[in-house]
Amino acid sequence: MLRRMLPELAGKRVLDLGCGYGWHCRYAREQGARAVVGIDLSERMLERARELTTDEGIDYRQMAIEDIDFAASSFDVVISSLAIHYVERFDQLCRRVRETLTPGGSFVLSVEHPIFTARAEQDWHYDDAGRRLHWPVDDYQQEGLRQTRFLGEEVTKVHRTLSTYLGTLLASGFALQQVAEPEPAPELADAPGYEDELRRPMFLILAAVAI
Repeated sequence: MLRRMLPELAGKRVLDLGCGYGWHCRYAREQGARAVVGIDLSERMLERARELTTDEGIDYRQMAIEDIDFAASSFDVVISSLAIHYVERFDQLCRRVRETLTPGGSFVLSVEHPIFTARAEQDWHYDDAGRRLHWPVDDYQQEGLRQTRFLGEEVTKVHRTLSTYLGTLLASGFALQQVAEPEPAPELADAPGYEDELRRPMFLILAAVAI
């Protein structure tokens, strides 16, 4: 879904925040991007990204998303896929992204949906037989850190309300273009748990343009 919300990438300079294994970096080059920079804090992920990449048009760098400090108008498109809910100062990041973008440049990001991040437990309520009853939402207005588990490891995520995501982008010099709360793909309808995934949004995707 995030890729469908990206602008035309041909000839563009692209920055990927939290690039992981470099999937979106390679996709951008496949779409004709002139140059791509991917940053991530994990050297292990960057090593794997470099192993998977033979394209000299992609530059992988180890740094925290919060530490970006590129010259003004260095990029035409900034992408971030499921990384910003680990960043504590979203307002500061948005200002830096706006500075690094050319006027009219695009900022497209996906995060875990605020309904998903509100409770640290990030799990369903079950009945005594183990059936999923509902997805509880609590402490929604209490923004801040959440200690939770991801892929079996303890991690710290940052919960923000939907209005904070939207308002911060607008206050940072962006015009909002698209908002999406994607459903699971229909081709996954036979997968275990598919029906439950239709009961609440798991992701939020935002597309904005620098003004």
